[in-house]
Amino acid sequence: MRKNNYMTVSKQVLIVIIALISNVLSAQHQTITSKSSSDFWKNVQFGGGIGLGFGSGYTNISLAPSAIYNFNEYVALGLGAQYTYAKQQNYYASHLYGGSIIGLFNPLPQVQLSAELEELRVNINLDGSNSNSQDYWNTGLFLGAGYRSGNVTMGARYNVLNDNNNIYGSAFMPFVRVYF
Repeated sequence: MRKNNYMTVSKQVLIVIIALISNVLSAQHQTITSKSSSDFWKNVQFGGGIGLGFGSGYTNISLAPSAIYNFNEYVALGLGAQYTYAKQQNYYASHLYGGSIIGLFNPLPQVQLSAELEELRVNINLDGSNSNSQDYWNTGLFLGAGYRSGNVTMGARYNVLNDNNNIYGSAFMPFVRVYF
């Protein structure tokens, strides 16, 4: 008899727990759906960068779209994608592609602090030699600060994971960030 009693009580407790959870989930669903879906898009900004560089046998083309979600006037979080083609005539051609996650903090309206984790796939083909081609992943963690005016922020960032095998010439680099 004891075992049956235990099973009955267990079933009743399980039913009560499921009922409570479904009630809470239903209330959350009603709260979420009562907000207009356009409220989400009011807090989203799109932007990114385009780069073109040409000179004596060198070509560099870069495209880096991104989007951020502003949680409030101080904090934003976003995602970005990047593609870069670089070629030095008679030396190499490279393709870099990947993505990033960026966090922005605005302690004052004119000051923007940032942290960005970037992961790029690097493909380098040396001219005249397929055996010297390289394919690898490059990770960067950039901490930055900038001056913000409207939708534009100008500043500098530093790659704290910089090493001798890094694809960038320096760990320190300037940036211009634009979001609409």
